[in-house]
Amino acid sequence: SVVRNALFCLETAANQKENHVYTKALLAYAFALAGNTEKRKALLDSLEKEAVRKDGSVHWQRPGKELEAGLPHHRHRAPSAEVEMTAYVLLAQLTSQPGPAQEELAFASLIAKWISSQQNPNGGFSSTQ
Repeated sequence: SVVRNALFCLETAANQKENHVYTKALLAYAFALAGNTEKRKALLDSLEKEAVRKDGSVHWQRPGKELEAGLPHHRHRAPSAEVEMTAYVLLAQLTSQPGPAQEELAFASLIAKWISSQQNPNGGFSSTQ
């Protein structure tokens, strides 16, 4: 009953008109783990509309956190929240039953490309998640 109540709470949150992109990413992964394919797909469809497509990769960022133009030549690493939410979208994308379709894998590879570009020289990330 605890899990059922928790899922009910998440469904209520998912049905709100305005959800933050980070919240959608977490909800998509939670519904993927719970096996709720309809909610997972609806959230992933919504997230895909908010995706940032750049340099052959895909990621998500918080509203108002666009990168500044004219940065020096060093490679920019996104804040940890962007890395985390993009990673949650990737997990939701790959957590489908019986398994991800070919188009989901193709989209997931674009997400993975961006995440791998966020690694620091030691192989870690700005996020601890």
